[in-house]
Amino acid sequence: MLAAAPAQVPAQSSFVATSTPPVTSPSSESDQAGGDAILTIKKRVDEVNVLFIATDRHGKFVRNLNQGDFTILDDHQPPQSIENFRRETDLPLQLGLLVDTSGSVRGRFDFEQTAAIDFLQHTLRANFDKAFVMGFSSHSQITQDFTDNVQLLSTGVHRLHDGGGTALYDAIYRACRDKLIKGHEDHPVRRAIVVVSDGEDNQSEVSRAQALEMAQRAEVIIYAISTDDSGLILRGDQVLQQLADATGGRAFFPFKMKDIKNSFAAIEDELRSQYVVSYRPANFDADGRYRSIEITALKKDLQVRSRKGYFAPRQ
Repeated sequence: MLAAAPAQVPAQSSFVATSTPPVTSPSSESDQAGGDAILTIKKRVDEVNVLFIATDRHGKFVRNLNQGDFTILDDHQPPQSIENFRRETDLPLQLGLLVDTSGSVRGRFDFEQTAAIDFLQHTLRANFDKAFVMGFSSHSQITQDFTDNVQLLSTGVHRLHDGGGTALYDAIYRACRDKLIKGHEDHPVRRAIVVVSDGEDNQSEVSRAQALEMAQRAEVIIYAISTDDSGLILRGDQVLQQLADATGGRAFFPFKMKDIKNSFAAIEDELRSQYVVSYRPANFDADGRYRSIEITALKKDLQVRSRKGYFAPRQ
């Protein structure tokens, strides 16, 4: 089981920090060698990067919008400056497939495995995207680590066996902390988790808030597909909705078997239909606190979905 100690996790952020070499003193090697000392200034550039979706009133993606079609608030204030805005359909994916294998999901388990494999086959591009497979019940287990090999991922899905309790929050926390935490990539990537579960956590050592904080620090979008087939909105469905909303993802509640495949197909489409905006926040302090993000479309009947905020880095 996981130890619930988020304070011990190194603070991650939504920021890209760049710096020139530190100031060179007169006693530097170049000065000692008779050359002129080179004066450089150390500078940090704080930049928030946010992926978001725009849809019309029918829920269809709108892919032809520009920066002027949106307003952005960071910590309830307009950004100091917008550094970049673009339609982003081709970012490399880092994807985690988290499948609930607890006894409560036994009814549709085989069909969900088949739908998940079909999703991976249609979504992942060789030598470009990577995914891993994690099953979770009382404990979580990675049955296939990061790879672009769909056959290996399919084998990992088939290794999942149902039974046991449900430690959903632990699985999300571990997946984000151990596999998806923001690293030092030399290019932007899209990090996402697809959770297939009934959302009824009864075994986790970390809380829902801790799992969400870790997802936000890792800049991970959570998509959730409910395994509940009762036709009712149960407590677990509400949990899945909250996880998705907080990270800019989406929750699906397929009632019929065929709707599960449709849910996976909708996630695949969404991962290729996003915008990205980069900006410098106003009145920013590197104090480690949570800062909210609000992106609103100016055009009538357009809805925007993005993560709700981020944790600033610490000095």
